[in-house]
Amino acid sequence: MLMHQLIRDGAARRPDRVCFRWVDRDRALTFVQAAEAIEAAAGMLHHLGIGKGDRVTIFAHNGMDYLVSMFACWRIGAISALVNVKFADELDYYFADHTPSVVIYTHDMGEAVRRAAAKLTPLPRLVCMDGPQDGAESLPELMAAGFAPPPDPADETAIAHLSYTSGTTGRPKGACLAHEPTMRATSCIAERLRITAEDVSFGPTALSSSYQLVGNLLAPLRRGATVNVMGRWTAESGFEALERTQATLLVANPTLLTDVLEAARARGGPPKTLRLGMSGGGPVPPVLKRAWRDELGLPLVESYGQSELGGFVALGEPVLLPDEALGAVGRPLPDKDVRIQDAEGREVPPGELGEICLAGGFMVGYWGRPEKTAETLRGGFLHTGDAGTMAADGTVTMRGRFAELITVAGRTWFPRDIEEALAAEGGVREAAVVGLPDAALGERPVAFVTGEAGLDPAGLKAAIAPRLGYDLTPLAIRRIEAFPMTPTGKIAKAELRAAALAGA
Repeated sequence: MLMHQLIRDGAARRPDRVCFRWVDRDRALTFVQAAEAIEAAAGMLHHLGIGKGDRVTIFAHNGMDYLVSMFACWRIGAISALVNVKFADELDYYFADHTPSVVIYTHDMGEAVRRAAAKLTPLPRLVCMDGPQDGAESLPELMAAGFAPPPDPADETAIAHLSYTSGTTGRPKGACLAHEPTMRATSCIAERLRITAEDVSFGPTALSSSYQLVGNLLAPLRRGATVNVMGRWTAESGFEALERTQATLLVANPTLLTDVLEAARARGGPPKTLRLGMSGGGPVPPVLKRAWRDELGLPLVESYGQSELGGFVALGEPVLLPDEALGAVGRPLPDKDVRIQDAEGREVPPGELGEICLAGGFMVGYWGRPEKTAETLRGGFLHTGDAGTMAADGTVTMRGRFAELITVAGRTWFPRDIEEALAAEGGVREAAVVGLPDAALGERPVAFVTGEAGLDPAGLKAAIAPRLGYDLTPLAIRRIEAFPMTPTGKIAKAELRAAALAGA
């Protein structure tokens, strides 16, 4: 199936149902209106010379034009390459990587776009969402011109989307996602989350992430549900928007889900229509799942995926879980064959630690990087680089990136163990652990925490020590005001480590 077919199906089956809503501007399109807008944008791209396989960069804040432009790329067989606006200073890297023929952007990104585009040969066509700019055409004028779209290539095996990795272990790579495996994956996600046409999904994180693509866009649209996007989230405005839009599904990350929890505490309850929260972008502390269950009466479903998938490795169930199940992610989805392997590629027994690997339903490869593709997809499996276990019933528990494990005095520490123990302490909002070089220990662990101003590092260490199997003597705990975050919603541990090394 083709990604843009979802809009056509919605227009045929539920034409007057709201398809997209841009929360910040309170703008909405029904399925019929969305289908018409996508056809107009497809005609525009065709007029600009875009065809099957050409790359179109979208460099913008979340909004309606973003959604329409993305679906229009798929409609004509072009490849959407989404770059987070936080990477304005690194835009030339992304442009050089996928060499776009057209760049569609918001006016405030004009200087960065022109600077990066000037380094390309040939120069890409520039289209500003907010009207004409120096060197750029006006998206509203092009959309109003009524250019005829070309026939649909209708190739479900074609690359539709470049999903950039977060760059935690090197420069970001563009994972090539094709229509069919991505659609198959999101159909499985819709089944697991029990999404129906009456649901209203709400996504406040960046549309440039593959998590938003599969969680807040394709899976709900697969059922004809309404999709909300929001660009400027705060705890107060986000909670109010959830109520105003009558959202039933919140597709967010642990930080924003904590915002909702704290706002609900202040207001005496959760948003009235919300039936579940889903988290992606990083591990979810069990204490947060427990608080959603016990205080809000709502399930917090953990997803575990990667940019390379166009789907999830595993996904929880939309039910209230017992305490003993809160530490795991959930079972693999039916489109994925997940295995835990040792360093030689052999499957390990249930409960034993190894690398999480999977067959079926992943990227075609990395754009322009055959060596990296061969390394990641060796042996017919996608190697995630993540340490984890699988129970006898198939439930997956992710322990962390192998690259982030810390060796202290010859013993391996799993940062997630310390992070979850700290997050369970009163007054702690979030925690992250990194390792610093140490001549005697090999690595010295440092835990950063956010939360109440009066947090006592010595008291925290004493409180968590009985629950952990590590000698915490070398552990340092530091309180900071806020964590640096990656555009995909993960705590930026590389920045924390660099700050710690610099003595900040």
